[in-house]
Amino acid sequence: MAGKLKIAVLYEPSDNVTPLRVERRRRREKRPPARPRKRERRAKLDRDEVLDALRANGHDAFFHELDGERSLLELSRLEADLVFNLTEAYAGDDSKEAHVAAFLDLLELPYTGAGPQALFLAQDKALAKKVFTFHGIKTPSFASSYRGRIDHMDDLDFPLIIKPALEDGSVGIDAGSVVGSVKEMMERIALVQQRFDCPALIEEFIEGREIYVGVLGGGEPEALPPVELDLSKLPEGMPRIAGREVKWEKGTQAYDATRSAVARDLPEELGRRIRETALATYGALGLRDYGRIDLRVTPRGEIYVIEANPNPWLSSEAELALAAAAAGRDYPTLIGEIAERALSRYT
Repeated sequence: MAGKLKIAVLYEPSDNVTPLRVERRRRREKRPPARPRKRERRAKLDRDEVLDALRANGHDAFFHELDGERSLLELSRLEADLVFNLTEAYAGDDSKEAHVAAFLDLLELPYTGAGPQALFLAQDKALAKKVFTFHGIKTPSFASSYRGRIDHMDDLDFPLIIKPALEDGSVGIDAGSVVGSVKEMMERIALVQQRFDCPALIEEFIEGREIYVGVLGGGEPEALPPVELDLSKLPEGMPRIAGREVKWEKGTQAYDATRSAVARDLPEELGRRIRETALATYGALGLRDYGRIDLRVTPRGEIYVIEANPNPWLSSEAELALAAAAAGRDYPTLIGEIAERALSRYT
């Protein structure tokens, strides 16, 4: 990518305060605000890091806030060579993430990351899993339930994991999500629907290693070294899942005992199959520029795709950055390469 470019870092105010936008989720779940807790705060938000990285690559990078009031008109007047799209919502509603990408398309503004079709598809976990199955990509057997109706249960075996079908980032998932009986399943389905008013995804629980594979797209997509979230030290009796306790309850044993790191002990053949699965998933959903594929790998070497994440978190501490570093890319190089791969699609 030659020369100095004007790059707008587009963000929505409710995004990136924390990776899962906890307070906005509470409002959507109609729960009272939690008592303030002492929380480690990052010195920089990921949008600040992206801005600094683009400037380190020699570009004229600046913020553009999509606030849901004056924003669409102002966005239509934006003068930029590229929009680095960090939005995960519009006007605080993350179900409209794809609408932002669609509006950028209408404006014919080049932007980074997935298009509206891929964002819609990835958000609907049940639909995405049907696409995986069509493409021969192994995913846990599943069913869905909404307002008292379950589409089928004939081929599902306990234990099961129950999660909101239209949420991401482990929202609505905690230790109680893994169930071992019909009674527990029905109670959890009711809880999900009460909180989120969306279908519940009923999925066979796969015991195994939690593996994340970052993919850089554009031209020939590249699977980065796999990263593992080590769940082996969770408290006894807690299911090995990356739920709320692992991601958000700082200071607890579940939070403190889990870390993400590059998976160093994968046999060569298994590592190859993991990368091939990630690339196939990335292509099946039509992701662009960068993405992260979440997998479970069983002790027998079976690989299951849990979900695909378009436009994953770009913090320098996130799994994508860890994987890029293992592949020889420092953080500014990773951000500059994402911008370059995006712009190449338009030029």
